[in-house]
Amino acid sequence: MPAPIRLRELIRTIRTARTQAEEREMIQKECAAIRSSFREEDNTYRCRNVAKLLYMHMLGYPAHFGQLECLKLIASQKFTDKRIGYLGAMLLLDERQDVHLLMTNCIKNDLNHSTQYVQGLALCTLGCMGSSEMCRDLAGEVEKLLKTSNSYLRKKAALCAVHVIRKVPELMEMFLPATKNLLNEKNHGVLHTSVVLLTEMCERSPDMLAHFRKLVPQLVRILKNLIMSGYSPEHDVSGISDPFLQVRILRLLRILGRNDDDSSEAMNDILAQVATNTETSKNVGNAILYETVLTIMDIKSESGLRVLAINILGRFLLNNDKNIRYVALTSLLKTVQTDHNAVQRHRSTIVDCLKDLDVSIKRRAMELSFALVNGNNVRGMMKELLYFLDSCEPEFKADCASGIFLAAEKYAPSKRWHIDTIMRVLTTAGSYVRDDAVPNLIQLITNSVEMHAYTVQRLYKAILGDYSQQPLVQVASWCIGEYGDLLVSGQCEEEEPIQVTEDEVLDILESVLISNMSASVTRGYALTAIMKLSTRFTCTVNRIKKVVSIYGSSIDVELQQRAVEYNALFKKYDHMRPALLERMPVMEKATTNGPTEIVQTNGETEPAVLETKPPPTGLQSTSQANDLLDLLGGNDIAPVIPTAPSSKPASAGGELLDLLGDLNLPGSPVSAPAPQISQPPFLLDGLSSQPLFNDLAAGIPSITAYSKNGLKIDFTFERSNTNPSVTVITIQASNSTELDMTDFVFQAAVPKTFQLQLLSPSSSVIPAFNSGTITQVIKVLNPQKQQLRMRIKLTYNHKGSAMQDLAEVNNFPPQSWQ
Repeated sequence: MPAPIRLRELIRTIRTARTQAEEREMIQKECAAIRSSFREEDNTYRCRNVAKLLYMHMLGYPAHFGQLECLKLIASQKFTDKRIGYLGAMLLLDERQDVHLLMTNCIKNDLNHSTQYVQGLALCTLGCMGSSEMCRDLAGEVEKLLKTSNSYLRKKAALCAVHVIRKVPELMEMFLPATKNLLNEKNHGVLHTSVVLLTEMCERSPDMLAHFRKLVPQLVRILKNLIMSGYSPEHDVSGISDPFLQVRILRLLRILGRNDDDSSEAMNDILAQVATNTETSKNVGNAILYETVLTIMDIKSESGLRVLAINILGRFLLNNDKNIRYVALTSLLKTVQTDHNAVQRHRSTIVDCLKDLDVSIKRRAMELSFALVNGNNVRGMMKELLYFLDSCEPEFKADCASGIFLAAEKYAPSKRWHIDTIMRVLTTAGSYVRDDAVPNLIQLITNSVEMHAYTVQRLYKAILGDYSQQPLVQVASWCIGEYGDLLVSGQCEEEEPIQVTEDEVLDILESVLISNMSASVTRGYALTAIMKLSTRFTCTVNRIKKVVSIYGSSIDVELQQRAVEYNALFKKYDHMRPALLERMPVMEKATTNGPTEIVQTNGETEPAVLETKPPPTGLQSTSQANDLLDLLGGNDIAPVIPTAPSSKPASAGGELLDLLGDLNLPGSPVSAPAPQISQPPFLLDGLSSQPLFNDLAAGIPSITAYSKNGLKIDFTFERSNTNPSVTVITIQASNSTELDMTDFVFQAAVPKTFQLQLLSPSSSVIPAFNSGTITQVIKVLNPQKQQLRMRIKLTYNHKGSAMQDLAEVNNFPPQSWQ
């Protein structure tokens, strides 16, 4: 057989291929020749053939048929064969293939070889792809090499020990005696690998962490020598002595100093020295400074040192390198809660980053800008953020608008400024604003009594001839319907009043109704506004009647239902119309999530809130109002038991609100209106005066209904004495993250065969670090003793972002529903 071509010739041939098909043909031809050579047990060229296979493997072609040949090369006595064999083992073998166990004995023999380079090959291979079985068998050999005087072997043994610890953590103590002496080594390679090994052990074992804390002075001494040492050509990188070792030591110090006063105190001085003496003109110095900042922020450092660290990050923001600016913004975002004033000093630089062309930097700058807003700088920061909202990409608009809404609500210096700011957002962000913006602004306007005339005039001007911004048109329609008389009267003290006639106002609302840009919800707002104006205007009532009657035959079911009900008001119940359509009273803010036109509290409805519900949206009977969405699907369409009128004022009208009425889930049909049938009293009748529970619930185990992103919700169960079909579920919501969860709202729905009511929660804020809980009671009527299923919806604000999640609870214990 002719001698196979050399690796260099194969590479040259493959590179001459003009197409992918031509390259594949060359590879297949060469693989066939290599297979033939393997079958003939050709020992002469086995090393060359395996080397070519490794090159093909790196190009992405299959080379698994060379695995056994690698083992044969490892067993060879020649160093060149062993080198290619071990390299092939690292590339072609892993612990998922049993064939790798065949090389355990070869590695053991080579770890005890007389030549250090053979020992080094065995250590590298074991540290790269050794399985847990191999690590258990060979850990003793690695531990012996850790104690050798040969620095070449010690550094490789230390890295191999890291792999052994990752695979078999219980072997960690075996390496403890040898590890103590590694930091006394002068060789930088051994020092580096020993710090890596110490870091791994400290991260995996609290006992090791406590044990190695006494090494902090020694680590500080090594780092100080690195900083103070003169020029060393062997370790110098851009004028800095061994930056790789410095970074590794800083990371280990960060772990050792976390939550420990003594260790932190011991490293404060050296951290200040590194922060002030490191050269920042090259990227090497910036890398060391960044690790220094992270270490300062993570340990219990002095306040002056933390200010120094934040100033370093501030200098990073002025760097031309985008990566450095990005890591600076990310680090400042993590520290802004603990060192707010120090970060505030760099506010102007952070705001300038909003103009950066890089979208990642822009997003981080936006998040950090919102975190810096407070009562003192709210006006200036809002100007910058509104300018950013005007010019930013569409993917930023929703988050930016939500952030401005939250900041304005929290820090608004005046009601007029608050209204102007939100209206500016609505005109700028348009349809990108989230759904909760409309009801929140409506509530703000309603509660600002002295600003009604100013607001309705501004909104009227804003939508003249432009209906593209749907949230803006919805708010404007609502306000014109509510305060149309103030608009026509021309009474506005804040700015020069405009002269508008009743017909001009109706022209605008009719234009909204017929506009192609108007969504179905927007048309509903406009039709309701026209109806409200029938009690505010005097000359155009007949025109309003005509408009309403036209939409009685609309193909939009929502508009049709509204129009039919409004027609009934004009004809059959005209004497009730002025009372039903009178101006909305000041609203109490029950939740930031639900619309204020149909106020849904997270529990029982307060009397004042229930009175603000506008009757024009549909004169439904009591039995229709208590329909729940059947979110769990199925064919069980039995009617819901109508709620008996309660003597409690908090449940005025006896209504059970549709808890998830705004939730659109696939395959979830809406239950039909319940007929007025004679049924036993609902679950609340007996419980309102006698909150007693029987002993049946004593043995019902509690469950965890939800656990995600630090939020945990537990259910505990009780059974009513007065009605055995009623199960009372108490939810407890806890928060294990480092920041409070605010505006928490829990909503739930069950199949049609059940009835459910949520009572008021104990709070809307879940404290951080599990330092407190929110409790809330759910009462479920289960007359047919069926297995309980529930769909829950959670909304809350966390770290400046609005969070929302859905979950299904199916693991109720049988005792809770049998």
